Parts: sequence; C-alpha cells; structure tokens
Amino acid sequence: MIMGNDELVRDLEAKAKKLRLESLSVMKEMGIGWLGGSFSSADLVTALLFYKMRHDPKNPQWPERDRLITSKGHSCEIVYAALAEAGYFPREELKTYSHPGARLQTHVNTRTPGVDYSGGSLGLGLSFAVGSAAGAYIQPAEANLAAPVRRHAPRYRVYCVVGDGECNEGQVWEAAASASHFRLDNLTAIIDSNRFQSTGAVEKTLNMLSLAEKFRSFGWEVREIDGNKMGDVVATLEWAANIQGKPQAIIAHTVKGKGLPPYENTNCHFIKITDEMIKIGQETLKN
Repeated sequence: MIMGNDELVRDLEAKAKKLRLESLSVMKEMGIGWLGGSFSSADLVTALLFYKMRHDPKNPQWPERDRLITSKGHSCEIVYAALAEAGYFPREELKTYSHPGARLQTHVNTRTPGVDYSGGSLGLGLSFAVGSAAGAYIQPAEANLAAPVRRHAPRYRVYCVVGDGECNEGQVWEAAASASHFRLDNLTAIIDSNRFQSTGAVEKTLNMLSLAEKFRSFGWEVREIDGNKMGDVVATLEWAANIQGKPQAIIAHTVKGKGLPPYENTNCHFIKITDEMIKIGQETLKN
C-alpha cells in the first residue's frame, strides 16, 4: 500500500460516495435506473478499480491488465461512473447513457473502454470469467492449446461480480465446478449479496441457503464479509490474491440501495429516478 491503511480506506470510502452520486446522475439521463444493485456494489467496484486491479486507462486493451467481469451487467451505472473517474473516457460522456448509438448502454458492453464483458442475460458472467482466467495461463504463442497449461504464472487476475439472485442460475455452478477443476487461483468471484432480485426477496424466489457452503463444496476458498465496509473489502481482496491452487469466492453481504436511506433494504431494482432522489443523494453522499 502506498499510504496508511486507515487513510487508504477513508479515501476509498469518499470515492465510493462520489461514484454513487455520479451514477445517480447517470441514471437520471434515462429517467430510470438500476439503483439498488449499483449502490450495493459501489464499494466493491471502487476497491477493485481504485485499489486492487492492475489496469491502464490510457491503454484499455493492455494484455496484462486485470479483468473486471460484471456478470450482473445491469448494474452498469456504477461501473460507468467509476470508469469515467478513472479516465477511460471523458466524464461528459456519462450524459449519453442509454442514448441511441451511444457507447454507454443499459447493460455493460465491450464497446465501452474498460469493459471486458457484455452483460445481459444473467448467469453467464462467471463462465466467461473462467475462460478469461484460464487464458491468463496460456502464453500468446500457445494460444492454439485446447486446455489451460500451468507452465507459467498467470499473466493477470480476473474479478467477477455476481448477484446473489443470479446464483439461482445453474450455469453459475457449472462455472464454479470448472474453476475449481482447473485450479484457477487467479479468479475471484465477488457475490453482491443484497438479498433482493428483480421479482422480490431472493430467499422467497428461490432460497439457495448458504452460498458460502455451496462455493466451499465446489472446492473454492471462501470468505464472508460486510461488502459495504471498505476496510473489510480491501483486506479480503488482499487475502484472495494470496490464495494458491484454488479460486476464491467473497460473499459480500450488502445493502440494496446503500447510501440512499429511504431506499435501503428495499427492492429498488429498476426504478424511476426523481429530482427528490437526486436531492437526497446530494444531502447524504456529499458528507
């Protein structure tokens, strides 16, 4: 770390608040937005892009860059706000969100600089992340090999943000089995466990019981954290980077709508963005 841990955490907390407010303005462009999931995952995205990941906004296709796979692709507004803050594209471009022909569409897509995965249908991102992580073990000269080889250290790490409701999808668990089988220790899945999905509470729609125990049973190293507590997020990303021989799952217990008190812990999935919400955000997120 380039600064004291307390100072680092404070700076990242301030950054996450700024990005929540910025993403709220992004949603206002369309008049409706994925508020709940963007706000619940804000601390996770902030810690990844502004602390842990190796990436270069001036060279978005740098082959050695770490990859961020936003499997819950609808939570794009917080990702766009973070990428603009990091310098991948001008902040003014955020005003084009959801406009016809714009690079910033209502799910993450690879037309956007800094985005490595086009999200839409849920349940697919972890499979994509497994392939990407396996590819990190293959040197360019070995690109014709059918399976990942382990003669080299991985060239990059892959971080995949998955929704807890998304874990209802069977493909998530096929991907989990593959990651363990190939011992992809350069893969970290971060489960944004905010307890809600589009149709209501996750446990009422399809109760998956303990996600931590499920990932462990598939051969992953697992930690459960408060995903809206920046100190926990930073420390656990450090833990994950030091695990050898196994992929890592971080079960991040978060609050849907975190940072906008009237909407916290509600199913504010895809909702109308009003001037009153902007006002509340300015009052609570600028402190």
